[in-house]
Amino acid sequence: MTNNDVIVIGSGIGGLCAAALLARYGKQVTVCESHTIPGGAAHSFRRQGFEFDSGPSFYCGLSGTFSLNPLKQVLDVLEESLKVIAYDPLGHYHFPEASVAVYSNLQTYYHEIAKVTPQGAQELQRFAERLLGLYEAMKGIPTLALRADWQVMLMLLNYLPSLGKMLPYLPLVQSSVGNIMDATVKDPWVRRLIDLECFLLSGLKAHGTIAPEVAFMLGERSRAGVEYPVGGSAAIVKALIRGLERWGGKLRLGCHVEQILVESGKAVGVKLKSGEILRSPIVISNATIWDTYNQLLRPEDLPTAYRQTALKTPTVDSFMHLHLGIRADGLENLTGHHVVVHDSQQDITTPGNTCMISIPSVWDASLAPQGHHVVHVYTLEPFAGWERNDCYEQHKKAKAQSLYRALERIIPDIRERVVLELIGTPLTHAYYLRRYQGTYGPAIAADKGMFPSTHTPIEGLYRVGDSTMPGIGVPAVAASGILCANSLVERSQIAELLKRGVGV
Repeated sequence: MTNNDVIVIGSGIGGLCAAALLARYGKQVTVCESHTIPGGAAHSFRRQGFEFDSGPSFYCGLSGTFSLNPLKQVLDVLEESLKVIAYDPLGHYHFPEASVAVYSNLQTYYHEIAKVTPQGAQELQRFAERLLGLYEAMKGIPTLALRADWQVMLMLLNYLPSLGKMLPYLPLVQSSVGNIMDATVKDPWVRRLIDLECFLLSGLKAHGTIAPEVAFMLGERSRAGVEYPVGGSAAIVKALIRGLERWGGKLRLGCHVEQILVESGKAVGVKLKSGEILRSPIVISNATIWDTYNQLLRPEDLPTAYRQTALKTPTVDSFMHLHLGIRADGLENLTGHHVVVHDSQQDITTPGNTCMISIPSVWDASLAPQGHHVVHVYTLEPFAGWERNDCYEQHKKAKAQSLYRALERIIPDIRERVVLELIGTPLTHAYYLRRYQGTYGPAIAADKGMFPSTHTPIEGLYRVGDSTMPGIGVPAVAASGILCANSLVERSQIAELLKRGVGV
């Protein structure tokens, strides 16, 4: 038996942020990762000289002396930094009727929209200005100052001027983006555009997405711009691990947690698949809410009604993924981010209709062999109906066709350029990421309830990751790690980091 102050299950961004920050606070922390590659949904993998991101590919606020990105705040605290490459436009949206470039500068973006719908561009500006007011109010309170318990109120007393700015925007904090859109935008094309941006952020359309998510996105991409970390998402994971280990924490790979041990209503450690017992009064699960409560705990460990309600939490569907290595000859003017909507008559959330494309070797040539590019394209896909049977390979190839058609909008001869093809399904997601039905997290609409908190009914057991915060992106899961870690230390320890000006 090994004793620890804290055990973290899973090395996703949320788990690593919580673990590394707790190590920075002086806790003895061990992270147990089931797989041999760290990073969870943000891990990278290499095939035939091509380095692929498995998940996130869009980042902002990773550099500079001031950032509202919770991940950057954690890296600052750990005394880690990333080499990044800035770019603009940040991407292109391709609808059947028009394609638009998306720029960090909002006035330039409105000018692009005006080429499609002048009236819609004016309405979009009014919509954005309402949200940017909320962003300006929020940005005075760093995520690093927050906790997930009642003591957050005491921390916020240090930010009274910012709280004063927040007062006019309090109705927006729990409001949906859709409510703001309804009040400011009538143009049907711009409404679809807003739905698309919300879907890319949260997996839900405007009426399901909370306003602070989009306010943060609009504010940060216009203030800080967008950038890609050299080395891909693996560079972020490596930086967090370096920070964890610099401050005395440990990461154990190939270390599968079979059970969270609970005695008399308290978490006391974990049991590994090997039979080893790791003792700790604090256990933090970076697994999803469904995997934590179904797989890692016994049914009797949780109150019956609580468990049943938690397991009914709706999920964001899984995804189809296409990772390609392609020949790059003749593609000198290629840009890195694209979103393709195939059919305007179908909902953007219809599986296969909206395809997200990332070509990060446009910025970082080290991700691919000379003369080649790496391509990652993905689209929503339900878990139901997928089985590893005789038809599985055929089913994969059929479902990948919408991804290829999306790529043909950008690279018409894409099929002739492919030198490496990897097709991922919801089953791939569920297996490699150990995620319930391959999901990216809860699909809780803005007016349909709150996200489950980092706390659980079991004393000493906490959760982090995309099952605890709105949004399926890196800032949300990094914030969950901060809130959890800060809840486990004294306010004076948090204040000490903030006093040094680290991370804010």
